[in-house]
Amino acid sequence: MNDNNDDVRGRVDALVSVGRPAEARATARTALETAGTDAGLFLALARAHVAEDDDDHDDAAERVFREGLDTFPHDIGLLAGYAELCARTDALDRPGRHARGPVLLARLRELAPHSPELLRAETAGSSVSVNDKNSASVRRVQSFDAARAFASAPTPQAAAAQAAQWAAVAPHVLRLAVLAETTAVLAAAGRTWPRLLLRRGLEYRLATGVVVAALIVLRLTVLPALPYGVAAGAGLLLGLPFISLRRQLRTARERAAERMAATVTEAESGDEAGVGADGVEAPELPPVPRVTPREYIFAGAGLALLLGIGVTAYASSLTYPRYDIVAHDTFRGLQGFDLREEFDPFGAVPDSEKEGSTARVYVAEDAAPDAAAEYLVAVTTGDFHEMRESYVYDGGPVPKETERVGIVHDTWRAGAGPHGSWMQCRRYTEVATGTLRAMCVWGDKGSIGMVLFTAADKNRDAVEDTARSVGADFLRPAGD
Repeated sequence: MNDNNDDVRGRVDALVSVGRPAEARATARTALETAGTDAGLFLALARAHVAEDDDDHDDAAERVFREGLDTFPHDIGLLAGYAELCARTDALDRPGRHARGPVLLARLRELAPHSPELLRAETAGSSVSVNDKNSASVRRVQSFDAARAFASAPTPQAAAAQAAQWAAVAPHVLRLAVLAETTAVLAAAGRTWPRLLLRRGLEYRLATGVVVAALIVLRLTVLPALPYGVAAGAGLLLGLPFISLRRQLRTARERAAERMAATVTEAESGDEAGVGADGVEAPELPPVPRVTPREYIFAGAGLALLLGIGVTAYASSLTYPRYDIVAHDTFRGLQGFDLREEFDPFGAVPDSEKEGSTARVYVAEDAAPDAAAEYLVAVTTGDFHEMRESYVYDGGPVPKETERVGIVHDTWRAGAGPHGSWMQCRRYTEVATGTLRAMCVWGDKGSIGMVLFTAADKNRDAVEDTARSVGADFLRPAGD
């Protein structure tokens, strides 16, 4: 009768493993009614309830555990299983059940002080449940077991062979089936890199984070022309091996599920479920911790990287170049006149200070009162750390005076303006005088400038060169 009960328990476990807990419960109940009470059958029935991951089924599992312990008060399996259920119960949701956990553990320590059941029950609250439906937890158990198997075996092939023997001895244990399929997949030729990622994934992720962080810091500091897409592309490229590893792990889980389904079919037809090698006994795999000390360390390193990027980004956003304005009374043989009282194109720009700006017009000394000016230069300095390229090209704080005084013929994004700033230029005909003029505006995080000048015979390159030379004459880096 005991051998028959063992077969039934194996079938119940297999049904739970392949996601058929209702059938597992029906099978266990039928066996309890026909074959009489059995501690193993009570445990299998309770686990079939727990597999539903539902409060009502957890309550039903507790009733089964208590019923079984009424008949078998010293059974290690029932005590450990009940203690695990209590440890995983929310103390706020079911305070009574949660409080019973320490009592059960104390009883286990008396009966089996060094047993695997006691270890599993003691770590239940801080370990991943093998019955958890969460796919992330399933992957964690799979990765933990496979990494441990490869680390303890002399060769990958030896690890795969040992896992296959264990799975053959215990054909109803899904965790062993997953381990056998996983080691078989990763022990194949050419799978050195996936095995390395499995065992050293934390180090690889941290190295990837360091590379991406370094690229972002370079972009924020010394290489502003470097697109952020380079950092994103590097992160994606370095993450591709993990995508491949995850696909291989998923394939192994699918094969293990097929193996368990075949085990259930064989048990239903009365065939032998599996035969193990002589002298081989399947081990009790250790609990899988929810978080290991190494993971805490690497998580801290990752947070430090994020903090470093954040601090660098913040410091970079607040850093802006300082300039001194040189307001020429005469410029290129022309007489200058201050226009700031009548014309202040940057008066509405936030953080622009009047003492840190100038606006001047330059005409020939003998020019008629109504003659067109040769140059109009306006420059302002300040903390414009929020300045972006789009502010210059799409308007923003940069004025578009020509839209009111002239007919625009050509507008383009120019090359870098004075001291590397963004610059936009246009050519237009001044309505009042009919003079062909050019206007360029530029901006960076420390200055905004505008220059208008006659441009009867200037092409785009000549217009840009003139604007840059004028800007460099009026705006100099502080300290030069």
